[in-house]
Amino acid sequence: MSGHSKWSTIKRKKAVVDAKRGKIFTRMAREITVAAREGGGDPDTNFRLRLAIDKARAGNMPKDNIERATARGTGSGGKGMTLEEVTYEAYASHGVALLVQTLTDNRNRTVAEVRHATGKHGGSLADAGSVAWQFERKGYIAIEPDGVDADAVFENAVEAGAEDVIISNDLIEVYALVNDFRPVQEALESGGVNFATAELAMTPKNTLQLEANAAFKVMRLIEALEDLDDVQQVYSNLHITDELMTQYETA
Repeated sequence: MSGHSKWSTIKRKKAVVDAKRGKIFTRMAREITVAAREGGGDPDTNFRLRLAIDKARAGNMPKDNIERATARGTGSGGKGMTLEEVTYEAYASHGVALLVQTLTDNRNRTVAEVRHATGKHGGSLADAGSVAWQFERKGYIAIEPDGVDADAVFENAVEAGAEDVIISNDLIEVYALVNDFRPVQEALESGGVNFATAELAMTPKNTLQLEANAAFKVMRLIEALEDLDDVQQVYSNLHITDELMTQYETA
């Protein structure tokens, strides 16, 4: 649907390099801290915190790091930096819409970095509200298909309330409305399914498909934005096919 899922295959491969630099753990810790600050430190009652901790565990983040990040959010771990959630709206070349989600302790620095990266790759920041209406918040689960019964995943997800299940060579993708996300996640977990990704994501209402060279330009912009320290996530309405992803990885 969004191309975000296809893009996540690249990000998982990049994560090995990012982990060596500590970047991916820093992003995970920030998300945990903000989730704990907003909803408390108990993942059983704070769904956002549960998702953040699950993602951290899947990324092999040490338990001590998770606990420290949670403690910072609840205030029991001492005073750390004050983080603020800011989402920037932008357009890439060829009219591709972007949402850039950040956690920052300095808005001026972050907007300058986002603006520079966007402009360098042929895009521009947009006015508030001009892009966001093109997306809607949904639960998103990605499952790597090796050794997984895709038909069983489909049946269990739909029975639990999933809105859509998309099966491709690289991923099984499950989408659910926000209120149905947790039951769907729990139904799949009870069936022994391991997730590559489980999160609340911004999915586009409509997608845009470009020819290869134009799509690659947009993908390079997304990659540049994701490399910024303050950026947590980038969503786009670019449709990325398996074939296009393969071409991009080998280009």
